[in-house]
Amino acid sequence: MSDKIDFTGRIALITGASQGIGAAVAKAYAVAGAHVILLARSQKKLEQIDDEIREAGGQATLMPFDLMNLEELEKLGPTIYERFGKLDILVANAGLLGTLGPLAQISVREFKHVMDTNLSANFHLIRTLDPLLRASDAGRAIFVTTSPGVTSGRAYWGTYAVSKAALDTMVKVYAAETAQTNLRVNLLNPGAVRTDMRASAVPGEDPMSLPAPEDIVEVFLELAGESCTHHGQVLSA
Repeated sequence: MSDKIDFTGRIALITGASQGIGAAVAKAYAVAGAHVILLARSQKKLEQIDDEIREAGGQATLMPFDLMNLEELEKLGPTIYERFGKLDILVANAGLLGTLGPLAQISVREFKHVMDTNLSANFHLIRTLDPLLRASDAGRAIFVTTSPGVTSGRAYWGTYAVSKAALDTMVKVYAAETAQTNLRVNLLNPGAVRTDMRASAVPGEDPMSLPAPEDIVEVFLELAGESCTHHGQVLSA
């Protein structure tokens, strides 16, 4: 981990923080001094990550929440403001793979579920957190995307490809609209990482041939740092 990164006094929200990349990023931010807000559905898993963070000397607040509750998601910004008075960093990491197969055979219900998770929830996060991020002296927003090979229209990757392509465009629009502010908004493609989602997408792959989530946290640290100059970019870990 870079010795130059110091998040002391920073407040960071990480979605999908109960496992995989989200958990690794949360722990790295906490070790760097940030107070991390852990958002995910599973209270039990969040408590496990919280224990690891506290053992490492960090601080965390648990926020068990289902991102599919879009109406309640609109209250997130005011809730964070009431509790912390600010928000400096957003890592929008939560995502859903969905079924891989012919697009014409995907159910309407599943299409909506994946789109709500990967796109609509992030739209609501932008809406509710924008005032807080703009108010920070160095607001940072990182949205986790996927490889260009998927977002360009990979066959049989169904709603996942559609949702991530839409996410990329939405975040680029948001970045263009915040270019003259202290906010830095970027997309990050983590690449092939040893996660449950990757195992579902490529079941025949040896997971030990892939980097662990902890191996790619450096780029998340850099993009959230006060010295970050990247804006409106799609970067790869």
